Amino acid sequence: MSVQLNTVISTADTPSQHHADGQTLVQFLKASADALRLDILRTLKTDSFGVLELCTVFSIKQSSMSHHLKVLATAGLVCTRREGNSIFYRRDNTATDNTLLALKEQLYATIDALTMASDIQARIHAVHKNRAETAMQFFVQQGDKLKQQQDLIAPFEVYGPQVDALINSYSGLNTAKAIEIGPGEGDFLPYLSQRFDQVVALDNASTMLHKAKTTSATQALHNIDFELNDTQYFHSQGHTFDCAVLNMVLHHTPSPNQLFSDIALGLKTGGALVICELCEHEQQWAKEACGDMWMGFHPDDLTRWANANALYEHQNSYFALRNGFQIQIRLFIKEP
Repeated sequence: MSVQLNTVISTADTPSQHHADGQTLVQFLKASADALRLDILRTLKTDSFGVLELCTVFSIKQSSMSHHLKVLATAGLVCTRREGNSIFYRRDNTATDNTLLALKEQLYATIDALTMASDIQARIHAVHKNRAETAMQFFVQQGDKLKQQQDLIAPFEVYGPQVDALINSYSGLNTAKAIEIGPGEGDFLPYLSQRFDQVVALDNASTMLHKAKTTSATQALHNIDFELNDTQYFHSQGHTFDCAVLNMVLHHTPSPNQLFSDIALGLKTGGALVICELCEHEQQWAKEACGDMWMGFHPDDLTRWANANALYEHQNSYFALRNGFQIQIRLFIKEP
């Protein structure tokens, strides 16, 4: 009589697994033991950059930057995001191992507490400025066609009333003063004009601001002020706004995190930031047709940028369109 013994071996305890865990840790420590790579990680704290942009920020050759990014990616410290034909790098905030995740979080917290060199900050600003100028040229050249192109993605009639309903759902909202950043042709201004005592329409493209003014005049809206400026405007205003609205604007902006930061400066405590935006997508034609900088955003991205600026979610709405796009409408409240 023969007896067969079934032996179960836990792969977690095998020498090969221990070796793999050790190798992962070695890669992590190697990647973080370099001053330039730490500066790259600091730069990627809240923004995504392409290889050539990072070469500009750090004044090094593309081959050298690609090497450093490969080391960081192998260690799980950066990941990539495709925007059409371009690849952008960002921090990787995930980890399959809890120990490694704790190490990551501690590393990020430590380097974020350090002061960025002024010359690096200046070159980051130059990259953002170049992005903004590219977007501006698109609006100048294609402004007359933009609404038609955007309507192929998400017509205002689909999301506008829902944005208004979400604003109306916030019972703690003061109705003294609101601002819309990037009002386009002014479709949402009548909603704001009816709800708030004073409204500011802010845009850095004179052609688009003129269209908004025309809409305002046509509908006899008498409580709208028009400002030709970017979101640096908030730095001179103090905490004066009860509500800020962005309708399909964030994917055009050179630095979404900077936009959140600027708006937070202008909001009163208890004020609302309302964002209507595309969820992350892969439809390249939309980027080309509408001059988009980003192909939508994962909801977690908006949450992360908001929370970093003391803005916390109060309510949201998500819905899908027939053409494959998804829309997120988010309402964040500024806390002390």
